[in-house]
Amino acid sequence: MEIINRKQRMSSIARKLRRENKTVGFVPTMGALHEGHLALVREARQTSDVVIVSIFVNPTQFGIGEDFKKYPRDLTADAALLAEAQVDYVFAPDAEEIYGEGFCTYVDVEGITNKFEGEFRPSHFRGVATIVTILLNTLRPDFAFFGQKDAQQTAVVKRLVRDLGIETEIVVIRTVREESGLAMSSRNLFLSTEERTRALVIFEGLKSAKTAFAAGERNAARLAQLVRDKVTIDSSAQIDYIEAVDAETFAPVENVGDNPTFLIVAVRFGSVRLLDNILMNRKQ
Repeated sequence: MEIINRKQRMSSIARKLRRENKTVGFVPTMGALHEGHLALVREARQTSDVVIVSIFVNPTQFGIGEDFKKYPRDLTADAALLAEAQVDYVFAPDAEEIYGEGFCTYVDVEGITNKFEGEFRPSHFRGVATIVTILLNTLRPDFAFFGQKDAQQTAVVKRLVRDLGIETEIVVIRTVREESGLAMSSRNLFLSTEERTRALVIFEGLKSAKTAFAAGERNAARLAQLVRDKVTIDSSAQIDYIEAVDAETFAPVENVGDNPTFLIVAVRFGSVRLLDNILMNRKQ
């Protein structure tokens, strides 16, 4: 496994791989790797001849007062995990390498980014769309792998790739959970033991909605209320949103039909903001 810090070097290797007709699978990360990331890597390994993982804590997707400076960073530990997972290349540039002097070009995906995460983190998706565009243009992979936990982000990336004609297939892998049911996230590291236990109400709420859906409930508001009822049992939970939305457009829906629908949740426990979701449609 080779660790690469320079964008030009990474781009040169990517060109060489294309000339050799190698299929490239790419997993973008911000490090602090956990089993959720490794599930993406394993999927890439099964799909592709060559696997590239990026580790880059992207400053442009953090807003004022967010945790950019304290975001966990341990390249040595991350590299050890990736070597064990048989990754071929790790692209780990610094911010100056990506956003050099005079950088002034950003990517905005309109509409889908105006609500939910876009409302609570106004500059977040501009930063995500910009770095994803830079990485996909640098690597030009055949496949890029994302986790379902960040459902709105994956919808933004899919729209970005479609609109800009980027020839990379976006592959979304189901959310990986801890044994307790808590969705795996790098930010789980910031939860106290007590907060980690309290946060389980999110998954309990989603399970209640899933059970009701399986029993025939199709009204989106009632499904969302089942989640809200579970979460509000814990008075320390601060709900940002609980909503049923179209999986592609993220427009709110009244009833779950044939089109895939996400029931999305954002809840704060102390200073830690957790995202989770379930995917529903009548064909399930």
